Amino acid sequence: MASHVQAQRRQPNRTPGVLHRAAPGTVPKLSSAVRRERRPLVSRWRIISGVLLVLFGITLVVFFTSDIFYVRAIQVRGNDFITREEVFAYSELADYHMFWLDPAEIRRNMLRAASVADVSVEVGWPPNLVTLLVQERQPAVVWSNGGQETWIDVQGRAMPARAEIPGLLHVNLLRDGTELTLPTASEFDKDRVLGTLRLREILPEDAHLDFHPVHGLGWTNELGWQVWMGADSAAVMSEKIKIYEVLVENLSSRAIDVAELNIANPDAPFYRLLWGL
Repeated sequence: MASHVQAQRRQPNRTPGVLHRAAPGTVPKLSSAVRRERRPLVSRWRIISGVLLVLFGITLVVFFTSDIFYVRAIQVRGNDFITREEVFAYSELADYHMFWLDPAEIRRNMLRAASVADVSVEVGWPPNLVTLLVQERQPAVVWSNGGQETWIDVQGRAMPARAEIPGLLHVNLLRDGTELTLPTASEFDKDRVLGTLRLREILPEDAHLDFHPVHGLGWTNELGWQVWMGADSAAVMSEKIKIYEVLVENLSSRAIDVAELNIANPDAPFYRLLWGL
């Protein structure tokens, strides 16, 4: 019996696991010093936030009212013939704000210019908001229609003639009283341009070509003959040149006075005699 009583005494007293509410007045309160310290901290953050908000508003006002953030002019590089004023007009950037500048759209606008092959767009900060690096198309042939000249590049792209360039091959459109519709520079495609350039090797130095609506390309050779070669690709023109050289050698060796040699149709070339005029 005694041992049982001792075992009960050795067991620790256990308090039931029940959460009791604290009695009123037993929860410690923040001291007045801590409360005074927190109030200035909150006030300072409110003041800082307000200042930042005001500064942001002022910045926006400056950005949208200051003239230096609007495009009034541009920097242009790489241009030899097209003027900066023309580039500015094609870019359609006048009075644009720097926030609305889109390099891809600027490039698309510039590629509408016939003289522009490609352009790189750089957007920066004032004073040089926009810089355009222009790659111009290079003329290969000068098309002349009644004194009005147009440049044509090797891709057959027609563009305004902007200067006198030594060495360019001139093609003069003949108005021979024909009722046919006269061709334009834009109809002188890539194949015809390359075929025209192929003729340079048999032309007299500094010679110009004529273009007849029916007979095509022609010139007066060293023998005084009027030669017509049509208007074809470089490959076809190479075959015509071979025919031309054979006919010139043959007719010259026979001392035939030729007025006109026509190879516009390589399958049926013909010539007219001088005395038959």
